[in-house]
Amino acid sequence: MNTNIKSNLRANALADRLEQGAAALVAFAEKMSDSEWNRPLSDGKRKLGVIVHHVASVYPVEIELAQTLASGQPITGATKKVIDDMNANHSAEFELAGRKETIDLLRQNSKVAADAVRLFSDKELDNAATVSLNADAPLTTQFFIEDHALRHSYHHLAQLRDTLKR
Repeated sequence: MNTNIKSNLRANALADRLEQGAAALVAFAEKMSDSEWNRPLSDGKRKLGVIVHHVASVYPVEIELAQTLASGQPITGATKKVIDDMNANHSAEFELAGRKETIDLLRQNSKVAADAVRLFSDKELDNAATVSLNADAPLTTQFFIEDHALRHSYHHLAQLRDTLKR
């Protein structure tokens, strides 16, 4: 079997799962009422619409970091505090994020992210380097994609469902 085809099959499976999570979040967000969109998450820190915007807007960063690992380079400087600060700044800046624009951004950025994932070879998916956000554990690109870009929409969709009790 041609290794490019094999690589594409594996990378495509990851990309497909990323797209499935984004599509589920899109479907849920489209059914939210205006009051639900503006309702705070259970922890009271961010509005539900801001959470959806957060997922949409962070795909490029998650893919850039995955590409760093794929090249064999470590991810440095990403810490819990950096992520918390980034999320707080995002929440303040996009507190009034509109539903249509946010859903469009989610569709666009998840497609771009999935397309980027499809370009990884098996060797790149298997490359491992330290990741500062994970206590400098040497993680593979595939794990990083699964734990960040792929899981992100599922994680926050579960939070939205929990907050809205559906």
